Amino acid sequence: MKRLLAGTIVLLLIFAAGCTGTEDTVPEPSYTVSEEGVLTMTLPAPEYEEKILVVNGTMTLSEITFTQSGEPVAALLAMPNEPVAGIVFAPGAGVVKEAHKDRAMQYADEGIAFLALDIRGNGGKTVGYPLDIQADYEAFATGAWPQTYQTVADMTGAAELLKTRADVPVYAMGSSNGAMYATIAAANDPTFVGYIGISATGFDNVWREYSGEAGLFLRSIDADAQISRIAPRLVHLLHAPADEIIPYENGERLFTNAREPKTFTAFNGSHGLNDETDKEILRSLLNL
Repeated sequence: MKRLLAGTIVLLLIFAAGCTGTEDTVPEPSYTVSEEGVLTMTLPAPEYEEKILVVNGTMTLSEITFTQSGEPVAALLAMPNEPVAGIVFAPGAGVVKEAHKDRAMQYADEGIAFLALDIRGNGGKTVGYPLDIQADYEAFATGAWPQTYQTVADMTGAAELLKTRADVPVYAMGSSNGAMYATIAAANDPTFVGYIGISATGFDNVWREYSGEAGLFLRSIDADAQISRIAPRLVHLLHAPADEIIPYENGERLFTNAREPKTFTAFNGSHGLNDETDKEILRSLLNL
């Protein structure tokens, strides 16, 4: 366990800088992890409440609170009147959903339903602690839910919620630290038709240095190990050569580990989403 902590502390610093039942009963949330690090979750359908914030001629902006596994999860949903696709978005470390309000509305105006999560531990309304791989591993070792898995479950629940609102293709999307959750969600949930990662990185398959449960857990949350499993669904990575937080080479490595169909976009700027990335993402989604 001490070695696991030491081996992941640099990665933690990078991320921190970036920002079973019957037919008649509701299944209890549960998960299993295969020897290949494949995460399988059993989850009840999400129950949610909605508070409408803005209604205009093209879209409705709402605050959503849903419960699926544990504490309630808060989200911001911009729903177009006539959606053509949907995005479940995981913000970077320390970034709350409200920071993406204008972006959500921009995407909705173009016909893309945009649901931004308050990630557990990011300081928003969803209860949790900042990413702590050691704490998550200790939970995993005892059979409890690691918070990373809970966040992946949140993305799966959000995708199901979107599908109940509109029968459109839904993409998992994340920025910086949030891209890790989006990668794992897309890799393990075929509900997502594709994955979009901005300023993303994996752990460079560091799981290979560990045996037993430590290696298994790290493999299950390593984007570099998981991204190949998204194929044949779309992978689109965007990374700035001038990124001062997550090196450009990390994004290139992650792209190498992905399988076709895949696209890599180098953009101007530094770290995370900007006007250029938004235009490129909207262009690619609306032209599909």
